[in-house]
Amino acid sequence: MANTSDFKNGLVLKIDGKLQQIIEFQHVKPGKGPAFVRTKLKDVVSGKTVDKTFNAGVKVETATVDRRDMTYLYHDGSNFVLMDDKTFDQIELSENMMGDGAKFLLENTVVQVSFHEGEPLFAELPVAVELKVEHTDPGLQGDRSTGGTKPATLETGAEIQVPLFIETGNLLKVDTRTGEYLSRVNS
Repeated sequence: MANTSDFKNGLVLKIDGKLQQIIEFQHVKPGKGPAFVRTKLKDVVSGKTVDKTFNAGVKVETATVDRRDMTYLYHDGSNFVLMDDKTFDQIELSENMMGDGAKFLLENTVVQVSFHEGEPLFAELPVAVELKVEHTDPGLQGDRSTGGTKPATLETGAEIQVPLFIETGNLLKVDTRTGEYLSRVNS
């Protein structure tokens, strides 16, 4: 059991028999009336998000979640195959469990997988990854400071928008949560 003061992002709660992960929360102390906690919860199984308000000090049942580092091996078309770094056991995760950021994963990338009672729940990908640009159109002379963007295909096959000065072969840092270009990596 956890108190509302114990809430933090990533905490998994058991609400009405379902596992819900806290995405964000905010403690609110209005001028009149009791304090409360406003949360945004994500259903671990279905991925749906809901807003829920708790009165301050309320006890909520937490779920025991075991987080393990696993190495991404390959994508077999419908599932992602990962290997436990300690036991060398392999598991398959669906595309839903991996999330949208999976299109930025290279083989042998370490991913953190959360388990509840031995069953995998979801994967937490690295926040940023470094990927090489496989193809992008050349930028025009004089377009280097206009702030425009152009499409670029990365080595994983994902396509993102990059600044005009990026060229084929550049190494980029990409945010796996949003798919945005972060910076160019000097190699």
